[in-house]
Amino acid sequence: MSSPLVSIASGQLKVTVNPQVGGTITSVVHVTTGLSVLGEVPWTAAETPIANFAARDETQWLSRYSGGWPLLFPNGGDACTVEGLFHGFHGEASISPWTYRASPASLSLQRRFFTVPAEMERELSVEGEWLVIREWVRMTGERPVEVMWGHHPTFGSDLLAGPVEITSGGRKVTVDDGFDPAANPLQPGAKGDWPVVAGKRKPFDLRYPSGRISALAYVSDFDRAWIAMRRLDNAIAISLSWDAGCFPCAWLWFELAGTAEAPWFGRGNLIGLEPNTTAPAVGLAKAKARGGNLLRLQPGERLETTLRLRVFKPNGPILEPPAEGTGN
Repeated sequence: MSSPLVSIASGQLKVTVNPQVGGTITSVVHVTTGLSVLGEVPWTAAETPIANFAARDETQWLSRYSGGWPLLFPNGGDACTVEGLFHGFHGEASISPWTYRASPASLSLQRRFFTVPAEMERELSVEGEWLVIREWVRMTGERPVEVMWGHHPTFGSDLLAGPVEITSGGRKVTVDDGFDPAANPLQPGAKGDWPVVAGKRKPFDLRYPSGRISALAYVSDFDRAWIAMRRLDNAIAISLSWDAGCFPCAWLWFELAGTAEAPWFGRGNLIGLEPNTTAPAVGLAKAKARGGNLLRLQPGERLETTLRLRVFKPNGPILEPPAEGTGN
């Protein structure tokens, strides 16, 4: 059975979503240029549900991953058991079906979760060159619960068809201390001022990734929470902004032909720019053990937040997030 893909659009942007698998945003196309900006994977993802909405490990999760922009909740990273409950890799929200209502320029998604006593509503709307995502989480249980909440937008396709530059409002960066594949040029656990961190051979400038890379770092200490990426030929760019009070860090993930093992086989071409409540990206249990900042939901609590993605043709380096409705 084909997936129930839903598209919303303005005259300048077309956004496609798969409500059946995590409400994942599968495609964002800049209508004026015809260029696509979200990442894709070199395999065909399955769309059958996973038992208990919990992927047992990364490999099983990847079997449902089509690239694009999943939502991570209530777990991010490794599968784990917390207070006797198993949380799948990257959490229930990323792979489960969402109910939805659609109009030509907006989409509302809803889910009541199985693995935590919470429900969420997400409203995606397209306004000119902007995709605006508004989210509400309501705690329905009688005891506090700790969760991870984040976004997993990966960029690729036409945006990575040439060399790129990444800029950010973050001031600090920390390299993940446990993720160290063969193609990682970064020194695990290194800390520095954005955009330079210690590399295994020399300092590494995170603004200009090139060659074969598989790496993970965390950008933090935001005054204004934003991160942007543009093709150096100015053909296309994206700028993502969010509320640092909700998501104080951003996971920066490079998968640029760096993983030789299945299912990548050296064919990946993705860069993740990922706002999150928590670092490191190792799942609830390990993150808590390492002193990570988990989100604690209180009974009856209702949280809301907004993220904004602009897709546009830039005029040069992006040094701050453009004001909504304006040029670069």
